[in-house]
Amino acid sequence: MTELSYSDAVDDPSTGELELSERASLRRVAGLSTELSDVTEVEYRQLRLERVVLVGVWTDGTAAQSEASLAELARLAETAGSQVLEGLVQRRGKPDPATYIGSGKVRELFDIVVATGADTVICDGELSAGQLRQLEARLKVKVVDRTALILDIFAQHARSKEGKAQVELAQLQYLIPRLRGWGESLSRQAGGRAGGAGGGVGLRGPGETKLETDRRRINKRVAKLRRQITAMDTIRTTKRGRRVANEVPSVAIVGYTNAGKSSLLNAITGAGVLVENALFATLDPTTRRSATPDGRAYTLTDTVGFVRHLPHQLVDAFRSTLDEAAGADLLLHVVDAADAAPEEQVAAVHEVLAEIAQRHAGGLPPELIVINKADAADKLSLVRLRHLLPDAVVVSARTGEGMAELAEAIADRLPRPDVTVDALVPYTRGELVARVHSDGEVLTEEHLPEGTRLHARVRPDLAAALADYRGA
Repeated sequence: MTELSYSDAVDDPSTGELELSERASLRRVAGLSTELSDVTEVEYRQLRLERVVLVGVWTDGTAAQSEASLAELARLAETAGSQVLEGLVQRRGKPDPATYIGSGKVRELFDIVVATGADTVICDGELSAGQLRQLEARLKVKVVDRTALILDIFAQHARSKEGKAQVELAQLQYLIPRLRGWGESLSRQAGGRAGGAGGGVGLRGPGETKLETDRRRINKRVAKLRRQITAMDTIRTTKRGRRVANEVPSVAIVGYTNAGKSSLLNAITGAGVLVENALFATLDPTTRRSATPDGRAYTLTDTVGFVRHLPHQLVDAFRSTLDEAAGADLLLHVVDAADAAPEEQVAAVHEVLAEIAQRHAGGLPPELIVINKADAADKLSLVRLRHLLPDAVVVSARTGEGMAELAEAIADRLPRPDVTVDALVPYTRGELVARVHSDGEVLTEEHLPEGTRLHARVRPDLAAALADYRGA
């Protein structure tokens, strides 16, 4: 897209919102710099932090939304171990197809990179191979986009064998269409006699470019990773199948990254999983057993967090993990009440959930929205959220506020046993009474000389086991 002219600005309906000079300029976003204030802090940082400049293109929405997106990009960059020097936003109708921000703004960005001493530019969007190549050639520094940054964070945080395989698969899927190179390293190598002219012994290659060789090797690795993940998914499906066979209801915790999902899991079950004030601290799902206030057992699974514009490669690679959400009986959608724009987080999570739902004919399970971090949010924000999300439960996983109400809400929404039985179970069959207590819902219980009289709601298989003692 060419530079905006005065006539373009006149025809643009948004001209009244911004002056021409402001619309066409790279505007600095305040408060993004994480430059060290004291040089003595260096020894406490990582061995080498990348010094980055952030740049975004504002195509729609408000100025506040564009700056919030860049502020989130800054948090992502810091999570990846970078030092943010500058944040810039440009107003455009759409990103430039060649250089993302237009050739004129690339020159301005180059001057800023030189002035700040940055060694990396991070773009708040997904760049094509051509855009990456053009920007790196003109800026003379490394250029990465939002997708590559998120993939890098996932690679740093993955711990389990399955998590590492899923991240590597996502990275390779991202890399394949962006394979590129410079100079003679990717020039075509002639095979056999074709290398005689200007070639000679030792210069006759296999008849394919290095690019083609790399692509072939990557595709081979992708196929192997898919097989490994499928095998791991079989194990996960087997474990899930056991829970289904025992008809233990399941609850999946979903939500925006750093909304407090792991803290909520710990507060409900005492799981003791990692809790960290960082983006994507949890990549590997954790499942723990819990019980409703009336004694019904259920499982609670902590899943990977979502983010705006979550790379589709990650959604595909983490399919087996995300399927935990689709196969649950209830979704606990955790919302960060202390965030500046929680409703945008809700929309981003619903967007990813809709993508997951497309793969499941039965759709997604019922959703219970949990507004977390009530202790850190101001009262006005909580009032606004209660109005926007009237059916939500407000809690603080850190202080325990609202956790009793959440437990009752979960119990109300979980499926209940559907067979009512009245049985006199002899004391010699105490294991049946224990099963009724753990897997069913006891309505009344009476201890008689002959045994334990139970009036309860149970599953069909347990009702069959009690058949000999019903109506006694």
